[in-house]
Amino acid sequence: MLSARSKFIFIFSIQFLSAIILIAQPPDSLKKYKPVVYPEGFNANIDEVYTKVGDWEGRMDLYYQPATSKPTPVVINIHGGGWKNGVKESQGGFTPFFNAGISVANIEYRMTNYATAPAAIEDARCALIFLIQNAKRFNIDINKIVVMGGSAGGHLSLMTGLLENNHLFDTNCQGVENIKVAAIIDKWGITDVWAWAYNDYGTAVRKSRSPGDWLGPKKNDEAFAKSVSPIWYVNKKSPPTLIIHGDADSTVPYVQSQELLEKFKSVGVRAELITVPGGGHGKFTKEKNNELGRNMIDFLLSLDPFKK
Repeated sequence: MLSARSKFIFIFSIQFLSAIILIAQPPDSLKKYKPVVYPEGFNANIDEVYTKVGDWEGRMDLYYQPATSKPTPVVINIHGGGWKNGVKESQGGFTPFFNAGISVANIEYRMTNYATAPAAIEDARCALIFLIQNAKRFNIDINKIVVMGGSAGGHLSLMTGLLENNHLFDTNCQGVENIKVAAIIDKWGITDVWAWAYNDYGTAVRKSRSPGDWLGPKKNDEAFAKSVSPIWYVNKKSPPTLIIHGDADSTVPYVQSQELLEKFKSVGVRAELITVPGGGHGKFTKEKNNELGRNMIDFLLSLDPFKK
């Protein structure tokens, strides 16, 4: 049996070593990530600046087919991380889209430590508007634009697509009308920011500080929180949406995706929810990810714009 003093020394040593390990971990921006492998015949524009706000530059990595082919669909991919972590370089899994002849624009956006809500939405919208304005340059079919993301990126993909011609968050990027995305792919995204921040969905789901941090000085403003929540923008003209969520997600409650699905159904818009039984917050097996990749392509190819 350890004495009380020995127990104290042991526990202190473990905590100290844990702190050292955490300190030693490089931030996301300094980690090494595998570069995206893209097929022959695609071009890669890395760190293409799509918007500027003060001293911040919003960049995207764009993988596209040059104008020697007919205009192609594009997926705007938005990384997650609670609006405060993550980098575009961490993203992958684009092979199913490349194989289907779909270009990819992998974007970054302003984090909580730089700017609170609605900055990230403004940036995601700017990325969409930039691609529409530069469609000819990047050989993009503006009738086949898809917005996709996971977690906070899922939230931003929903907001970007559901806003359509509502220019509430387009103050940094103006001049484009008739904005319409062909589809949204929402992977375990936040659909109701206020509910996630302040409602308890049960003991299986922990409460997160991320929504309160992202809302910043408006964290107690329910009306504002709803203005940055996708579920309140669903209407009968909304884009068809594919939702993917694990039913054992302990970060973003699975019920948020269920509620979003019901909202789409109530207005007669096509939406599908793929449930991953026992799945957590997006950390699925390689086999499941491959299956979901096929599901996403099948969903897109079943839509009218992609049949033309």
